[in-house]
Amino acid sequence: MNIASLLSGGVDSSVVVHLLKEAGYTPTLFYIKIGMDDDELLHCTSEEDIEMATLIAHRYGCKLEVIDLHKDYWDNVVDYTIRKVRQGLTPNPDVMCNKLIKFGVFEQRVGKEFDKTATGHYATTFERDGKTYLGTAKDPVKDQTDFLAQINHLQVSKLMFPIGHLIKSEVRDIARLANLPSAKRQDSQGICFLGKVNYNDFIRRYLGEKEGPIVELETGKILGRHKGYWFHTVGQRKGLGLSGGPWYVIRKDVDANIVWASKGFDTETQYGREFSMRDFHFITENPWENTEHDIAFKIRHTPDFSKGKIIKTPEGYRIFSSEKLQGIAPGQFGVVYDADAKYCIGSGEIR
Repeated sequence: MNIASLLSGGVDSSVVVHLLKEAGYTPTLFYIKIGMDDDELLHCTSEEDIEMATLIAHRYGCKLEVIDLHKDYWDNVVDYTIRKVRQGLTPNPDVMCNKLIKFGVFEQRVGKEFDKTATGHYATTFERDGKTYLGTAKDPVKDQTDFLAQINHLQVSKLMFPIGHLIKSEVRDIARLANLPSAKRQDSQGICFLGKVNYNDFIRRYLGEKEGPIVELETGKILGRHKGYWFHTVGQRKGLGLSGGPWYVIRKDVDANIVWASKGFDTETQYGREFSMRDFHFITENPWENTEHDIAFKIRHTPDFSKGKIIKTPEGYRIFSSEKLQGIAPGQFGVVYDADAKYCIGSGEIR
């Protein structure tokens, strides 16, 4: 089998190469570069990553290619991010990076020449009735199926997730025992294209600043000032600069540039039990014959699944949670799983 393996220079993708070699394969390795070298703020320091990837390639006798997709990334994922933030929404660029870049543009230009594409994502796949499904990972803390919830059946049927059946400590142990140069590298944090760039600095670059009031939802009292609604998201607790908290962002008025806040956990205004999704995307198929089904779901990246029901409406799908949800952020993806959270059915943008 001819395998392309996406290599980031981190421990997870390095262990993928190790496991593939142990299984008798010699994959071709690809490092996808998405930073802008000519932009001081948004320059992604890829030198160390590429050096680490080169060491792995040499160690296992694999060919390594650096694929520069920064223009595609900026034209698609960054454009999507800024557009959603300007609308007052909370985007998820990592979801779109997987859909459009890693398994989109890369597949169209390079990956199509290979039988499979292997990655270091914590996820699994399984076959049923001749169809491929996106299964959850063994490690609930590292599970990344929510970041893969917008890929399609063709993409998931092409993918291999060699570490999906391992927990993170087992991956670290494999790297340590194999004496891999990336064994002690820390996991990357934050949005995939920002690297060490502060998220607010990135947003400020494109949208600037515009001062406005922070208003208490219950009383209408002005609590303080903010520098632009686009720096804040529903459910946010830190970064408001208010005393006597905790204060939480409840909603935003885009036209008036108002951030509405509420204090503490003693108010129902922070919570919701239901939300609608638009443009719901099924990964493999629509498994629902009736209009109401028991499901597990997530509204943000977390190890925990919520339980509830999904109902088909004329406008799309609506989720009713069995427990109160804090900080339902429009623009994020509602990611839906079967009732036992064994596989990911699909996702839709929270309205």
